[in-house]
Amino acid sequence: MSQAACVKKTDILIEGATIISPGLIRGSDESIVVVDEGSIAIDDERIVYVGPSPAPLEFQNAAKRIDASGLIALPGFVNAHTHAAMTLLRGYADDMVLMEWLEEKIWPIEAHLDSEDVYWGAMLACVEMIRAGVTTFADQYFFMDDTAKAVRDSGIRACLSRGLIATSPNSAEALRENIELCQNWDGAANGRITTMLGPHAPYTCPPDFLEKVMEAAEEFGVGMHIHLSETSGEVEESRAKHAGMSPIELMDSIGLFRFQTLAAHCVHVSPGDIEILSAKGVGVAHNPGSNMKIASGIAPVPAMLKAGVKVGLGTDGASSNNNLDLLEEARLAAFLHKLANNDPTVIPAGQALSMATLGGAKAMGMDSDIGSLELGKKADIILLDVNKPHMYPKHDLTSHVIYSARSSDVTTVIINGKPVMEDGVLTDIDEEEVLRTAEERAKALVAKA
Repeated sequence: MSQAACVKKTDILIEGATIISPGLIRGSDESIVVVDEGSIAIDDERIVYVGPSPAPLEFQNAAKRIDASGLIALPGFVNAHTHAAMTLLRGYADDMVLMEWLEEKIWPIEAHLDSEDVYWGAMLACVEMIRAGVTTFADQYFFMDDTAKAVRDSGIRACLSRGLIATSPNSAEALRENIELCQNWDGAANGRITTMLGPHAPYTCPPDFLEKVMEAAEEFGVGMHIHLSETSGEVEESRAKHAGMSPIELMDSIGLFRFQTLAAHCVHVSPGDIEILSAKGVGVAHNPGSNMKIASGIAPVPAMLKAGVKVGLGTDGASSNNNLDLLEEARLAAFLHKLANNDPTVIPAGQALSMATLGGAKAMGMDSDIGSLELGKKADIILLDVNKPHMYPKHDLTSHVIYSARSSDVTTVIINGKPVMEDGVLTDIDEEEVLRTAEERAKALVAKA
C-alpha cells in the first residue's frame, strides 16, 4: 500500500494564508500571533492543524483545497450583542433620545411584528453578518423560533434568547416561550445554536420577576443575556429605588451573576461595579457604535480590561447602529477609547482584534469552541483579501485589519467546518429573495404603525 493511501482524507485544507489570531496555542494569552505563510486543516467541523505551510503529509489528502495566497485567515468575528430582526427597522427612527426612541417609535411598531417578519429580518441580518465575516452572534428578541430557523437555514452560529419584559401583559407567556426555546433549540443545527434566557434589563424586569427567570435558569442549566447600565438615567433610577444600588450591584445582590451572564453595554459603571463584573466572571458586550449614536455615553472599557473583565464587541440592533459590521465596531472601539483617554496607546490594534474574536467568545462563555484559530476548536474561519489599495504597503497586517480593512474585503467564510460564502458568493442562501422579501415585510410593517 502506498504512503498516500494511508493518509486519512481531511475535509478542507486552506493553504498559503497569512494567519492572524489571538493565541494559536492552548493556554496562551490573547497576544496576537501571526504566521506569514500558513495552512489550516479542517476535519469533522474542527481545526486539526494550524501552522506553517506546507501542512504535514497526514493533512494533504483533502477533499477540498483552498488556495489562500494573498489572503489573511482570521477567526470569525463574534457579534456579542444584537437584535437581528431589527434590520427591518433600519433607518426607521434615527437621531432620537433612547427612551423616546423606544417608547414612541420602536416598542409601538414591534407590537405589530409577526413570526414571518422576524424570520426574514433575521435572514437579512444573517446575510449581512456573513458577508461582514461575522460567524457567531448573540441575539435577544421576539419570535425566537423564527430567528432560530434563520440561523439553521443560513449556516451561521448564534446564541439566542427571548427578550423578557416583566411589565408586558404577556410576561409569563414570554418566559414560557424562552424556556421552550432552550428546550427545543439548544444544540440544534449541528450544534450551531445555543440558548440563554433574556431578561431585558433591571428597569423592565424587577427582582420578583428575575427570581422566576433564575429558577428557570437553574432548572434548564442556561445563562442570561441582559442589558445593564446603558444610560445614566437607568443607574439613577436604580439607586433611587433599590437602596442606593446600581443595576450591577442589584443584580449581584439577588444572585443573578451565579449564572453565565452576558451583559450588554455597561456604559455607566463605577469602579465597584467593575470589581463585581470581574469577580463574578460577567461577560460584557461593548457596543461603541450604538452607544455613540444614541449618545448613551462611553463605557470605561480600558478599566474593565485592566480589571480582567471579559469584554467583547456588539453592534446592537440595526435600528440603532445602523449596520451589523463587527469590524467597524472594532475600529470604533479603538478610536473611541484613544480619544476618551487622550492616549493613542489605549486599545491597540491587536487588542481590538482580540475583542472582536476571542473576547466576544469569552463574554458569551463559548471560548472553548470559538474565537481563535487553535487545534480542536470549531472551524469558524474567514479569509480577507489584502490585495486592495487600502491594504498597501504591508507594514503591519494586524494593524491593517483593524485600521484599514473593510468588511467587504472578506471573501470566504467557513462556519462549523462548512463554507457558507466562497469568493464572495453565498453558498446556501438565495440572497436576492432575502433582500426582496425583507423589503416587502419592512414596508408592510411600517404601514401598520
